[in-house]
Amino acid sequence: MYEVYAITDRKYLKNGMSLSQAVALAIDGGASVVQLREKEYEGDALKKLALEIQEVCKEKGATFIINDNVQLAKEIDADGVHLGQSDMNPAEARKVLGKDKIIGVTAKTVGQAKEAEAAGADYLGSGAIFATGTKLDAKPLALEDFVSVCSSVAIPVVAIGGITAENVDYLKNTPMAGVAVVGGIFDTDDIKSETQKIFNLVTSYRK
Repeated sequence: MYEVYAITDRKYLKNGMSLSQAVALAIDGGASVVQLREKEYEGDALKKLALEIQEVCKEKGATFIINDNVQLAKEIDADGVHLGQSDMNPAEARKVLGKDKIIGVTAKTVGQAKEAEAAGADYLGSGAIFATGTKLDAKPLALEDFVSVCSSVAIPVVAIGGITAENVDYLKNTPMAGVAVVGGIFDTDDIKSETQKIFNLVTSYRK
């Protein structure tokens, strides 16, 4: 289910498009997971936006993940949460959310990957594969190190960081589950088409 994992960033939206419209197009193009990651939003504004995107995901059959905010994920009954290394421990998040929710964790090393898996993570996000405009302090992860992270755990590992339809071939021979994409989807003139290109490429690697 992780072939294309779309991560939102409203700053990329073009021509007055709403985030709901953009997410709908990404799902139509093949994104099966959507993570709401809007750092500028908090409180009621974040909850309102989360409910809007959750509704789109429900209508179109995509999995809806909240970035960082375990309490919000619980409050609106999101499908899961994604946690960074400085966020709540996955085991604690599991106590809050229950056994049926999805918990993802960022892991840049084999040690972090194994620790997250042991703490109950369902999947990992690993990178940055390329330099990215969404996390300016993220250092690119060598391809061999990414492969080592993938190979060190039994749970799915999703590549993240500057991935687009033009450069995703770099990952074709890795044991990744899929790719997490921000700008490569939302910073494009045709969200559905670009998502479809990425989806087709990632699925072709498994044939």
